[in-house]
Parts: sequence; C-alpha cells; structure tokens
Amino acid sequence: MLMVKLYSAQLTGLDATIITVEVDLSPGLHIFSIVGLADKEIQESRERIGAAIKNIGGRAPHKKPHRVIVNLAPADIKKEGPAFDLPIALGYLLASDQTKFNPEKKIFLGELGLDGSVKPVRGVLAAAIAAKNAGFATLYVPEGNGSEASLVSGIEIKETKNILELLDDLENKKTIAAYLAEKTEKAEKDNRSDFSLIKGQGHAKRALEITAAGGHNLLMQGPPGTGKTILARTLPSILPELAEEELIEVAKIYSAGGFLKNGEVNTERPFRSPHHTSSQVAIAGGGNPIRPGEITLAHRGVLFLDELPEFQSYVLNSLREPMEDRVITVSRAQGTVAFPAHVILVAAMNPCPCGHLNNPPHECVCTPGQITKYQRKISGPLLDRIDLFIDVPKVEIKKIDEETPDEADNTAVAEARKNVERARRIEKERFIGQKIFTNSEMGLREIKKHCPLTESVKALLLEAYEKHSMSPRSYYRTIKVARTIADLAESESIKENHMLEALQYRSRQEN
Repeated sequence: MLMVKLYSAQLTGLDATIITVEVDLSPGLHIFSIVGLADKEIQESRERIGAAIKNIGGRAPHKKPHRVIVNLAPADIKKEGPAFDLPIALGYLLASDQTKFNPEKKIFLGELGLDGSVKPVRGVLAAAIAAKNAGFATLYVPEGNGSEASLVSGIEIKETKNILELLDDLENKKTIAAYLAEKTEKAEKDNRSDFSLIKGQGHAKRALEITAAGGHNLLMQGPPGTGKTILARTLPSILPELAEEELIEVAKIYSAGGFLKNGEVNTERPFRSPHHTSSQVAIAGGGNPIRPGEITLAHRGVLFLDELPEFQSYVLNSLREPMEDRVITVSRAQGTVAFPAHVILVAAMNPCPCGHLNNPPHECVCTPGQITKYQRKISGPLLDRIDLFIDVPKVEIKKIDEETPDEADNTAVAEARKNVERARRIEKERFIGQKIFTNSEMGLREIKKHCPLTESVKALLLEAYEKHSMSPRSYYRTIKVARTIADLAESESIKENHMLEALQYRSRQEN
C-alpha cells in the first residue's frame, strides 16, 4: 500500500483550478475519509466509488479493513460537484495495486454510476483551458463532454464511457482514440424569426440595423400587438456569427452553468428572453453554488426584456452597472464571482398601462397619474444607459396582408445583414489589438481618438445637449451611435446627417 497522486479540476465561477487528488492507504481499522473542504456531494461519492469498483470486478474499499484517506488540495478552495468521483476511484485502484499506470501529465473528470459508467459533468471547457495552461498533455472526460473540451487546442482530449475502458487505455491494453470534433454544415437559421417576415416598420428595422452593427441598447415603445416582440426576436438573424474568441467565451458560460444540450456547443449568438416575474438571482446570477444569471447567459448576444415596466424595479436596477461595465459581480457568503455580461439589451414596453396612449382609434382609459406611475417604474439611470429609443406604431392591414415573404423583403434582410457585417469589419480594424469588438464598448479615451467631431457637428450635438437637458452619459452614447451610423455609410468621419439621425433616437424623457 502506498500514497498516489492524480489531478482533477474545480470550477469556481467560470474558471477552473487544478486540484491534486492524493489517495493514501495504510493498515488499521476501516475508514474512508475525504478531506480538503469537500462538500456533501463529494462526501457521498464514497458510496458511489465503492459500488462502482465492486461492480467492475475490483476490490472495493470496504472489502478489506484499511484506512483510506483522500486529500483534495489545495485545502483552502471549496470542492463541489461529482467530477472528483473518477480521479478518486482511479487513485484508490492505483494505491491498492489493482492497476498500474503513470498519472503524470493527465487530468481526470467524471461522475461515476454504480455500474462503473462515467457520466458527464459541467465546467469541462474551463477545466480544459486550465489543464492546457498548467502544461497537462491529456484530459480524460466522460462521453458527451468531448465536444466542448475540443474547443481548446494544444491538449489531447479522450472521452470514456466507463472505468474499464479507461483502465485499458491507461494500461496500454486498448487505446482510446483522441476526440476529434466533427465538422458539420451550419444549420439554417430559424425562419420563424427572420427579419424579412416583418411588414412595414422601416424605422424600427433601421434602428435594429444600427443596434446590431454597433452593439447598442434599444428600447421599443408602442401599443400592444404592433410587433415589438417579433422585431426583437429577429435581431439575431442580422447579427454576425460569433468569432472564435467569442464562441469560447459563450461556451464556457454555458458549460459552467450546465446548459449545454447533449454536450454540443451552439455557434449562434445567445438570445435570452426571461419572463417579467424572474427574480434578481435569475437575472443577475447567484445561488449556492453561485451560477450565472440571464444577463451572463446572454453574453455576446441579446437580452430581451419584454413588458419592461412589469419587472421588479430592484431587478432592473441590478442591471445598471453591468450595462456600463460589461461585467456583473455577484457577492455571497461563500465568495465573490465576476461574470461577463456583454449584452445587447433590447427592451419593449407599452406607452401606458392600457397600452393605447396616442393610439387612435383606441381610446386610452388611463388617468394621468396612472401613466406617470407606469412610466416611472423604469428609473432614469437605467434609461440613460439605453442608446436608441423608437416608437413602434400600428401597421396598416393592407401591408400585413401582403404575401410573405416577398422578394423585396428578402433583399432588404440580405442587405441589412451585409451592412452589419461590413460595419463590424470596420470596427474590428479600428479596435485591432484591443479587447473591444463594437462601438458601444468604447470608453472616453476611444471616443476622443476615433470619434472626432467637426465644428458644425459638435454645434448640433451641443444644441441638443442644452435643449433636451442630456446627461454627459447620453451625450457620449449619442456620439457612439453616430459613429456606428457613419460606419454603416462607410464614412471615415461623423457627418451632420449621421449626428442628426443619432439624435432622433434619443428619449423624449430628456427635456
């Protein structure tokens, strides 16, 4: 009997830490103890490990009286989840001379079934990144986790179905082939949310084009049934595909949260639409253990908040800092985790509780006090962080009744997508070497460098600033929107017509 050392990984937030799994066997009264700040799930693994080893024909820890001590180091990091089942079981088999292999440069993750099968776990992508950075050569993962792990190059990924198959590979009896990601043709986007299906609403479509090109936040206001929701749902159809760096960021979030379906990584930009009854934890993140919320699940995609005033005010206000900083920090008793939250916020609301304010021939039945109370549910600081405000009026029935989609609409959506992609390429060249992807991410330094204004353009903006009592934040946000409009027009400088269009998207509440 001896002491052996293997390696695994612990997910903390969205990142993983390499964990050393030490297993020591010594004579004495039977005990199977796991130390190293292990939670209840890990303590319960003793029973799973014992049953799994017995059912594959091995000598389980309880078969022969001896002391089994498992140490998960470093001891100051809380260990959670079932991913340590596999390395602990392998460590016991190695320490009890039931197998012989070299565990160096190898890292193991997996939950054990009672029959010795290895089940998928969450956070494998983060573990793969940590393993590569730490210099490990091979990562063993459960079948179904190979797809996400294969996004990381420079480390060999091997999927395993059960302990016996894994032992055959470790003992060089039968090699498990390295996992190779299958290249599949990209599926067509869902036509039910295609930009070309929307009839009329040219002003709203233009605003969506600017939103997609610059990554700006958008608020749509209009009577019920005018198409605000479907407009928001069509936004992903004109957004560019995820870049490789963005894809890894998004996959890492969904892997850590356990949201990957069948272990497959989705290459489309996220679109999240939480219900207005969602709690602050559901939107911002939290829980025990701390998990990402909707704003993080929408990272590099769209967060759509329908019926905006119906959300609890404290829930909406929790989004103010992440809208500005592109990151949300969740603090709980067990620790603090910073989640990325770079989203395009798209919101929709009615103009009043009944929805028919300024909507002839329907008559608004709300009192002035009800209208004011309804609109004040959205705080000024939150509105100040929105870049574009548009009205979505009712469309004539003749336009709606036209055959859908027609050639003109298909041409329009293709043109919009082309314009967005061209503008994004311009932005990519502009911000090369910086961790900035879109105009909306610019800070004051970048605005001064990339958005110089001529005297006439600055005069227009200053006049609007004074007339409408704009805040400094909305002043600079208007400049960023104007920069995106100029990029869509392939103009190197921001011209008067670009600034005028940007100003027309400002909120009427600025007065």
